[in-house]
Amino acid sequence: AQLRTDTEPVEDQTNSMKMGILTVIEDDVGTVQSSPNIRFFAVVLEEQIVVDEVSDLPTAFALLFGLIYALNMDYPKELKYTFETIQKVFMCLDPKCSARVQSFKNKLLQY
Repeated sequence: AQLRTDTEPVEDQTNSMKMGILTVIEDDVGTVQSSPNIRFFAVVLEEQIVVDEVSDLPTAFALLFGLIYALNMDYPKELKYTFETIQKVFMCLDPKCSARVQSFKNKLLQY
């Protein structure tokens, strides 16, 4: 799960990406201040694009988590708590949280 900015082919951007969402933008973006023109999102598992041409980010997230669940995959070790937070706090898929994520959830609920 990395942010990459490049004009190389889409497939080159998935190297070393265990799982994540790839955002494909137009190459001819005007200025640095202008918002990028997003063409589509793609879901990546084990360096391969498994779902392409996803039109919006929430759908891409739902597809990513659905595939992780259906394929019984483990989260990348370095992103374990990020994925757990998205799954359990923001998507409400499981009420049981690790101590670290529960602490974060409690802090969010204070505001």
